[in-house]
Amino acid sequence: MPDLTSGPIGPTLVAFALPVLGTNILQSLNGTANAIWVSHALGAAALTATTNANTIFFLMLGSVFGITMAANLLIGQAIGAGDRHLAKRVVGTAIVFFALVSMLVGFVGYTFTPAILTAMQTPPDAKADAIIYLRVIFMAIPFMYFFSFVQMGQRGSGDSKTPFYFSLFAVALEVCLNPMLIMGLGPFPKMGIAGSATATLVSQTLTLGLIIAWLYRTDSILVLKRSEWHLLKPDLAIMKSLVTKGLPMGMQMFVISGASVIMTRFVNGYGSQTAAAYGAAIQLWTYVQMPAMALGMAVSSMAAQNVGAGKMDRVDKVAGIGISYAALLSGIPILIIYAIEPIVLRLFLPAGSTSIPIAIHINSFVLWGFIPFGMSFILSGIVRATGSVVPPLIFMVISLWIIRIPFALSLQPMLGADAIWWSFPLGSIASLIMAAGWFKWGPWRKSRLLETIPRGDAPDTGHGVPGGVEETEVAEAAR
Repeated sequence: MPDLTSGPIGPTLVAFALPVLGTNILQSLNGTANAIWVSHALGAAALTATTNANTIFFLMLGSVFGITMAANLLIGQAIGAGDRHLAKRVVGTAIVFFALVSMLVGFVGYTFTPAILTAMQTPPDAKADAIIYLRVIFMAIPFMYFFSFVQMGQRGSGDSKTPFYFSLFAVALEVCLNPMLIMGLGPFPKMGIAGSATATLVSQTLTLGLIIAWLYRTDSILVLKRSEWHLLKPDLAIMKSLVTKGLPMGMQMFVISGASVIMTRFVNGYGSQTAAAYGAAIQLWTYVQMPAMALGMAVSSMAAQNVGAGKMDRVDKVAGIGISYAALLSGIPILIIYAIEPIVLRLFLPAGSTSIPIAIHINSFVLWGFIPFGMSFILSGIVRATGSVVPPLIFMVISLWIIRIPFALSLQPMLGADAIWWSFPLGSIASLIMAAGWFKWGPWRKSRLLETIPRGDAPDTGHGVPGGVEETEVAEAAR
């Protein structure tokens, strides 16, 4: 089992983050490939159907993101503390929790799919396809929830490579199955829009089965043997921690999504050319943010293990190196984009489009702001690893809903669309200032997901954790 509590921090951080980055890129490319097959084989209405359905799907997936992250951090802290039994207890409780939640979400979503799409005002010509597509996706939800949990759990145990390999298999399988099931190639039936969703269902289910078999074969801490099945009885303290710590992290997805909808509405007011330019710019922003997001996942897992081991001075070093890497790895792609911007924008806009100079203008304001965004993402990941999950949520609400949106709204009469573009880096800088202030002066170091004897208040002398560590227990609330 990989140990993130010793050894050089920088190389370990990069080695851990690269597979996470690869997984994020694969998922983005998979979505792009699916959209291409649907649009070319079935037309614009079908693409609209999948877009509307995927909006609901990502909202459902985001609703459990925080819970999976909480489980990841709990497992990481237990491993860092050397408490394998507690890690197994977390796994047992999480398995039952995700089984119940995923089946409930799948059943309710399948039943109310038409009503959900009606509430979204899905265009009439796309609604029938959207119902078919989304209902198959809801059938896949239990397998997708478990796949997400297993991936997060592996990262919490210090292994980011195995999730990448299985994600690569899942994406490759789905990309291959999409055209076969949509158009009925070879021995496969012609399923139309249902074929795209079925490709997701089959790839996720098969990959989940394979990864569980692999975990049993390697005697992973994430699986329970027959003699450990009694751990499937939910531990109420762990369940409470999963919910109370996970919900604030999951709420961040809703905060971000809601702010994105508002900003898109502002942009739409300036016409289709500006909206197209904004859409093309967003495609570039997605890839610019990926290195910092991968690093954020890496520092959270590394920090969680070190918190469990009581090595708080090493946590501070992880933070320092993490924000330096985030600035560097965000800055490099930004400089590359600035250097060849007209070329890369032609991937999303026709040559000679009047939207290209608008997109270049947008990026001159927005793109560099992802450097402070990446740095704040690292600091938030560090403090969340201790169990201090509410302050990062508050900072995000302030930066997006109290600073970014009001700034864009109030200054548009004077600055026009530039008020929207300026609001992005302004919100990112505010987020970094708040995250840095909390990191330096906040009491987050006293927060715990797990209560252990080593509190991490003394410097790490290199002699490891004192012997005789008592069995850890879940903290009831973030301090």
